[in-house]
Amino acid sequence: MLTAQDLDRLQLTTLEYYLHELNPANGLIRDKTEKSAPASIAAVGLALAALPILVERGVVAREFAPQVALITLRFFRDSPHGPEPDATGYKGLYYHFLDMKSGRRAWNCELSTIDSAFLFAGMLTCAAYFDADTAEEGEVRRLAAEVYARADWQWALNGGPALSHGWRPESGFIPHYWKGYDEAPLVYFLGLGSPSFPLPSESYAAYCSTYQWRKLYGREVLYSGPLFTHQLSHLWIDFRGIHDRFMLEHNTDYFENSRQATYVHQAYAIDNPRGFAGYGEHCWGITATDGPGWAKRMVNGVERDFYDYVARGAPDGPDDGTLAPWVVLASLPFAPEIVIPTINHMAHLDIGANSRYGFKPSFNQTWEVSDSPTGWWVSPYHFGVDQGPVALMIENYRTGLIWNIMRRSPYIVNGLKRAGFQGGWLEGSVSD
Repeated sequence: MLTAQDLDRLQLTTLEYYLHELNPANGLIRDKTEKSAPASIAAVGLALAALPILVERGVVAREFAPQVALITLRFFRDSPHGPEPDATGYKGLYYHFLDMKSGRRAWNCELSTIDSAFLFAGMLTCAAYFDADTAEEGEVRRLAAEVYARADWQWALNGGPALSHGWRPESGFIPHYWKGYDEAPLVYFLGLGSPSFPLPSESYAAYCSTYQWRKLYGREVLYSGPLFTHQLSHLWIDFRGIHDRFMLEHNTDYFENSRQATYVHQAYAIDNPRGFAGYGEHCWGITATDGPGWAKRMVNGVERDFYDYVARGAPDGPDDGTLAPWVVLASLPFAPEIVIPTINHMAHLDIGANSRYGFKPSFNQTWEVSDSPTGWWVSPYHFGVDQGPVALMIENYRTGLIWNIMRRSPYIVNGLKRAGFQGGWLEGSVSD
């Protein structure tokens, strides 16, 4: 049985990633535990969001914690910004991957709206948490607001109603837009709440315009295949009892929808229509994660397709037998009654539950590996974007800490209200 002490250990072990995979000179966090890996700005945002947990759990003293945030905030304020292909950002948004030392664009990657949003959300978490009348905490609040306010969300619309996924200096805007339910609500809330370049309210309507309401395994749900899409915006926002127009019409809210989606993922694993090894009541969790590689293999007379890092989903796929313990843990607030037994089961699978940084992010019992201790594939890496959801959702399940902090952020409150949310805790919230 997963005890309070187990959650303590798992949470703090998971958070060690942000203490060790860190460049202390600029606050950048490595994307994954491969020495050549660049920084991920989403991982930086999650590390900033985790800082209040480290303070509240007694790992970092409140007296010194603002300095940790300020290293990162000063870097993003002062980093090279412009249309040059080797800058750190442009138009107030930032490149997905940055060189760990120079902080400049890595891998010819995109200027990412979604990853910039997770970076800003981490900054605004610190701004709302560090509310004391001291010079350092005041600077945290000022710099977080300053960096966030520079983001030109209106430019990122590229003349259309919905936000683009991103932009490259070599080719311009990526021809994909955030529409239909996925991990992007937070992007719209931050864009709508911007004090400088606010999105029009019509942009959120454009995002919702391609929603799919479906009945799966006897449960009605706003559909999105990968389980992480039902979690990431929830790291920061408590959706219990607040409704936009769509959810009000369906007499539910996004929190309950994520609960239903969690049960759908469990039901899919029990059904196991593709016949993968290991799937069952206490072994599920399909999401965007690392995989055994792009390959075809014959398994028990059946040709199987396998993938590397890809957004797997249920029940429509893609699915290659890869499961992710981290995404199960990130469902803890929604359905603890099925998450806890699943984590207990996974703890006995020799996939690193008690090792540095906690559970390995993914495994595949269908992909046999003869020289593996388990006999099947386990990811050799940990990823910065997988660690944060575990730590933040354990804390939200136990104390609601991050949710309560973000209720005090005027930008989040403004964004939710401009998106048409009402009810619950939002009614008593004051926005600018």
